[in-house]
Amino acid sequence: MNDMSKKKAKDKNKDYGTVAYYPGCALEGTGRAYDTSTRALAKQLGLKLDEVDNWNCCGAMEVKNIDPQIQTYLSSRVMSIAANEMGHQTVMAPCNGCYHNLKKAEYDLENNDESVEVTNRLSEKAGHQAYEAGQIETIHALDWIKQTIGEEGIKSRLKKSLKGLKIANYYGCMYTRPRHIFPEKDQGPGSESTSQPHFMDDLLEAAGAQIVDYPLKTACCGGAHTLSDSDTSTKLVVNLLQAAEASGANVIATECPTCHSGLEMHQIRAEKRYGIKTDVKVIYFTQLLGLAMGASHREVGIQENISDSLNLLQEAGLA
Repeated sequence: MNDMSKKKAKDKNKDYGTVAYYPGCALEGTGRAYDTSTRALAKQLGLKLDEVDNWNCCGAMEVKNIDPQIQTYLSSRVMSIAANEMGHQTVMAPCNGCYHNLKKAEYDLENNDESVEVTNRLSEKAGHQAYEAGQIETIHALDWIKQTIGEEGIKSRLKKSLKGLKIANYYGCMYTRPRHIFPEKDQGPGSESTSQPHFMDDLLEAAGAQIVDYPLKTACCGGAHTLSDSDTSTKLVVNLLQAAEASGANVIATECPTCHSGLEMHQIRAEKRYGIKTDVKVIYFTQLLGLAMGASHREVGIQENISDSLNLLQEAGLA
């Protein structure tokens, strides 16, 4: 792809009504409720998710830590299938890890000749067309809804207000870091911020929720170390939970399956191991928006969460 073609791909009109959907491994496992609610929300909003054919793991943390070039190739294969075999211009990845790794692969293929060489060689060996930087745009689920529906679109479709929920929005650390792989952020009005992300705040506030000032919205939850160093992960999660409650929140909204699972599991572990009890509920932002759009709590998978928020949602008239 020449420079002009790359520029054209990047400057294309942002129409996210139909996207290549890359759920990633977590959404078929511990993050199943995120997948359930994302699909339900897409249906309610009239958006189309075209799941990437025969997708593979993005390389996650395990592969990346051993051989980052292999991780770049694995992520590039997902983008190649979406662009070269399915004809899409946009891949939507709800998982922060997948989103981060695809964006990192894009950056590496634009700036690292070794990454290009390894990707080309492995693509040829695997029998598929190599991905070229600039062919496709990777977006997060937050971009998908913010840019396609927006706050006014949420307000016009509202069936049940989220009034009564005081929400601390937790973005996690991989949604904005490292800065250089997210060139579309920090571009002024309408763009997302890496230091003070606000897309989730904007959308949930439009749905009627009260958004609290949450200072730890991009702090790490310790998800990458939850198995190797559970005590550290638990302490990091306790900080997040207690800060949310201190901010007046009764809900932490999440947009990452690893963060979500970590918050839920370590909330339980903190009480059992350290006697530290917190009552704030952990709910995916897609579940909250789905409820606001009129879906039932079962349709958005509330019953699949470990965090038991059903009574709170019933009190708020949402379930």
